Parts: sequence; C-alpha cells; structure tokens
Amino acid sequence: MTKHRTISIRLTAIFAALIAGLMAVAVILSKCEGTTVVKEKNDHVEVSPATIASIRSIGQWEFLTIHDEEYVDTVREGFFSDDGLARIYYGSLRLGLDLSHLDDHAIRLEGDTVLVATLPRVGLLDRQFIDETRTRPFYEKGRWETDAREALYRRAQKMMMARCLTRANL
Repeated sequence: MTKHRTISIRLTAIFAALIAGLMAVAVILSKCEGTTVVKEKNDHVEVSPATIASIRSIGQWEFLTIHDEEYVDTVREGFFSDDGLARIYYGSLRLGLDLSHLDDHAIRLEGDTVLVATLPRVGLLDRQFIDETRTRPFYEKGRWETDAREALYRRAQKMMMARCLTRANL
C-alpha cells in the first residue's frame, strides 16, 4: 500500500503544480488583454548634431603633398660693407580637406534618401610646413638678430605658399 500511496501523493503534487501553472498563465493573459503591439516604420533619417560631430572627428583628408625648397636672402647695407644672410628652406605643404571646419548645416537630406554634404574647401592643412631641421644657412656675413631671421622665415613661407597653392593644386 505504501507504494500506491507514494504514487498518489506524486500525482496529486503534479496535478497541483499543473493547476498553479494554468492559473498563472490565466492571470498573465488577463493582464495583457487590451495591450497591443504596434509595429511602426520610420523611413525618415534625421541629421543630428551627433552625426555632424562624428563626421568632424574623421579629421583631415590629405590629397596632395608638395615638397618645396626656397632660397631666401636679404642684404643690410652698412657704411663700410654690406651684411648678407641667405638660407635654403625646405617644406612640405599638405593639401586636403579639414573636416573639423565642417559647418553645422553642411549635411542635409533632400527627400527621403538623398544625403547632400557640402564639404569645406580644399586648402592647406598645416600652416607650420617648413622643416626647421632641414633648413640650411647658405651665406651669412655680419651679425643678424632673431627678428631678421624670423622675417626671412616668413618670406620663405609666403614664397612657398605662392608657388604651391595654385589653382591647379587646389
């Protein structure tokens, strides 16, 4: 008899668990009644400030590097003799797009799918393009102050920019 009793206890426990499970399902279904799932499709893509910021973070796109050298000299006339200073400057001018200059309104949508981007102009990516380590004195007579050397450096910069920043390169 104990064997029948054990089986009946087990069947009763299984039956009770089954009834409890059915009641739980009934409660969940009654709570979800009236709730519907709506599937919505949005084909409109917005250009957000975060999108603009992520494009700006791309940085610079370099399209052309021009290596140049310029001979620059100056003369200071003296009473008995003239002083002269001549240097050879070497530089690498990098031309391309700097996306950090991208305007907030540079990217827009036309219609649903056409993305229009107005990129910044191609220009000089780095204003410090003269390689100081390769710059060589060619001729030096007399004493020259730092200001005179700076003026020579600025002249070399202007000469390189005039030679390299042409319409064909930009």
